[in-house]
Amino acid sequence: MNATNSVEPTIVGGGLAVAFELVAAGRVVKCTVSRESLQHYFWLQPDADDARVLKIFNDGRQRIVAVAERKARRLAATSIHLEAVDFQR
Repeated sequence: MNATNSVEPTIVGGGLAVAFELVAAGRVVKCTVSRESLQHYFWLQPDADDARVLKIFNDGRQRIVAVAERKARRLAATSIHLEAVDFQR
């Protein structure tokens, strides 16, 4: 799937998630990934500030976007939320 990121990630939900967008198959998909996911699968510390959350997101961006692409394709959705369960193998 040919996808590109179109918007910089932002902290949403009072710090409980990171929002980002991707363009997949010609449509914009609004995505969020839970802070819990970043803690469990990307080594984010529970007391991390917003700057650290965004750094961890950017460090794991390739994997996060790949999971988001697969979920968006499977659901044919225009918005998705990634939880820790989405990163289990």
